[in-house]
Amino acid sequence: MQDLTPDPQPAQNSRNTVLLTRRRMLYAGSGGLLLLALWSGGIYELARHPSGNASARNIAAPIAAPAPAGTDDFVPPPESSIPDGPDGAAIRRGMALFTEPRAHVPQYVGNDMACAHCHQDAGRKPFAAPMWAAWVAYPKYRSKNDKINTMEERIRDCFVYSMNAGASASGGPPPWGSPVYADMMAYFRWLATDAPVGQDMKGAGFLKLSVPTQGYDRERGRRIYEEQCALCHGSDGNGARGEQSEILFPPLWGARSYNWGAGMARVDRAAQFIVHNMPKGSEGSLTEQQAWDVAAWIDSQERPKDPRQTGSVEEAARRYHDKEESFYGKVADGHLLGAGL
Repeated sequence: MQDLTPDPQPAQNSRNTVLLTRRRMLYAGSGGLLLLALWSGGIYELARHPSGNASARNIAAPIAAPAPAGTDDFVPPPESSIPDGPDGAAIRRGMALFTEPRAHVPQYVGNDMACAHCHQDAGRKPFAAPMWAAWVAYPKYRSKNDKINTMEERIRDCFVYSMNAGASASGGPPPWGSPVYADMMAYFRWLATDAPVGQDMKGAGFLKLSVPTQGYDRERGRRIYEEQCALCHGSDGNGARGEQSEILFPPLWGARSYNWGAGMARVDRAAQFIVHNMPKGSEGSLTEQQAWDVAAWIDSQERPKDPRQTGSVEEAARRYHDKEESFYGKVADGHLLGAGL
């Protein structure tokens, strides 16, 4: 096993203007626009990676925000257009489940995560894996389980991995055929109103990145995390709660975060998300290299075990993580990652 423990470096204590702005955004008002962008709505009973291909973009420059909406951009319908009647009721239930699953189906949620933490603006935001683009792409093949997946299967996997349903009161995700899936799919279908089927949609998924020529480095990432992320997500990665114990900022590692089987536990997937969507209030300010490095720091911390692991970490690493940009099964800070919490 490769030991990825870095040489110790002194922590940086400075806070830049971006952090000050975020602090003001976090504490201003009663609710605030910042939280509205992440949650809405409101129902039921390592060290260094060796090398890789350089991106075609300049990885030393911050990512520019996508161009303003034009003829190629899809815009989902406004919430005010949700119809009355049974269809509208299902759409609203689905939106509430998507944004606040812990409030509405706590029996199936084993951590402090919600769908809208990654699929931002309640699944509407381009390049944050928007659900309007996902709806018109399914059923589709996924290499994760080597088969064609329905949308119900895809949602179920989010409960299993991102929301760590195995640690929930029920011990698993909603059962097959549950109205939870039907209502969430009603919401996705409504978001995709007038979206073209069978076409690659601009803003779908996350921005695609190639591994930078100098790889990624968790020690560089630690310094970036302290400067850019710790204010909201905590120096221990445990996130932040409000006065009513509501989740203001989700945990990025630890027992209440996504497990080792989640897509966001892959360094490449986390970097793709971070480079366009973080830090809040200064989205797109990090370079590609910084996004890779901070993703390496976040995803080289222990978290709940991969639910697919039935034997040793080494066996699971070979079977499920061998071709991934992942720290699963590697040693960091003297700890074999993947053993779980």
